[in-house]
Amino acid sequence: QVQLAESGGGLVQAGGSLRLSCSASGRTFSSATMGWFRQGPGKEREFVAVIRWSGGSTVYADSVKGRFTISRDNAKNTVYLQMNSLKPEDTAVYYCAADVDNHRLYRQIRSYDYWGQGTRVTVSS
Repeated sequence: QVQLAESGGGLVQAGGSLRLSCSASGRTFSSATMGWFRQGPGKEREFVAVIRWSGGSTVYADSVKGRFTISRDNAKNTVYLQMNSLKPEDTAVYYCAADVDNHRLYRQIRSYDYWGQGTRVTVSS
């Protein structure tokens, strides 16, 4: 089985930066699509970013495009989310997810097989 663990969340001032990490177990990591989702206060969980197994294809939600960057280091079994120019509306619990089957519908929660416990990001206004 695959287990995921997020880290790097915290409190940051608007305009600041944070880098989230997702550490994964299992040899299937390198061939899996990896995504980041988030859930803000009183909101539904939403898609943030995704990266294919090769690392050569990434997609971002319009709300974070140009500010966030997703990357992966397969040798370290780790996926990153670099977040710059943070805004108060970015405040949320951020979740890392793995899609072993590499579904086409990468924006949908049900496409992912494994989830981390989440890491909280709070951006002060």
